Amino acid sequence: MPYSVAIAGASGYAGGEVLRLMARHPELEVRTVTAHSNAGAALIDVHPHLRSLAHLTFVDTTAENLRGHDIVVLALPHGTSGGIAAELGDDVLVLDCGADHRLTSADDWARFYGGEYHGSWAYGLPELPHADGSRHSAVLADARRIAVPGCNVTAVSLGLAPGIHAGLLEERDLTAALAVGPSGAGRALKTNLLASELLGSAQPYAVGGVHRHIPEILQNLRLAGASAPTLSFTPVLVPMARGILATITARVADGVTAEQLHAAYVARYADEPFVHVLPAGRYPSTAETVGANTALIGVGLDVDAGRAVIVVALDNLVKGTAGAAVQSLNLALGLDETTGLPIDGVAP
Repeated sequence: MPYSVAIAGASGYAGGEVLRLMARHPELEVRTVTAHSNAGAALIDVHPHLRSLAHLTFVDTTAENLRGHDIVVLALPHGTSGGIAAELGDDVLVLDCGADHRLTSADDWARFYGGEYHGSWAYGLPELPHADGSRHSAVLADARRIAVPGCNVTAVSLGLAPGIHAGLLEERDLTAALAVGPSGAGRALKTNLLASELLGSAQPYAVGGVHRHIPEILQNLRLAGASAPTLSFTPVLVPMARGILATITARVADGVTAEQLHAAYVARYADEPFVHVLPAGRYPSTAETVGANTALIGVGLDVDAGRAVIVVALDNLVKGTAGAAVQSLNLALGLDETTGLPIDGVAP
């Protein structure tokens, strides 16, 4: 029998992508989908691309409607998941695609989010290296509560962690500039996300160290071996529906060569099914990752500046959110990590 699944907030972009991936997963059966304003609507009217799930209808997002399933996915705005999760039993596997359970520091939560702090759950970034050289996937084995990482966080963490762990990058004065598709901001109507505002334009946001993903990235870098990392992080909305292209730079340790740097990344991710380091001199584009649970990484060295340049591309809705959730639940259930997840993208 397949595992039964309920998805809260299934009418949004993240929830819709979870649905798309789970529809092709051989061990899962989506039985319940919930929404707020779309409660009572047929799923196919909200997500017309999900033809195989046309039999489902949205119901209200309540703990009562979510109970009785093997797996519950919460694709809800931050500050919403914590209360609902507390009403679900310990026997259910719960994955939170929002921010409510990502941060281990209550002070960081208060500074960057505010409101009630709901504690931290097992963190769903399997490829993250720990300072002792282990892979973060061990944390997810048999987990019953999993916090899915932020999409920008995944790109920057995967781009910096191997170099930090290997001692090739200095942990101070890190920079990351990200081109981000607006689907990462959710499906709610917002003026700055209207086509007339976004097309033909690039818009920076959360500038100057205030973006909510910063403490999460630093938390990951400390797991990888950093002690007191600093990061200047600037995301920019660009007119592509989905995708993240992160251009990351860091000072290199004395004597580090481009060959050493590239080799460290190749070695770290050699056995990872979803993180691929490109050959030296090549850098990814977001188009190469659309629809796939892959993160593509290009690694270079600006010799004159003494800085590594790491470029990471991923689909913010797949590897950045829904794919990370499915990958993590596979590990928690003891399934093959790749089950139901695509590595091939969609082109053109």
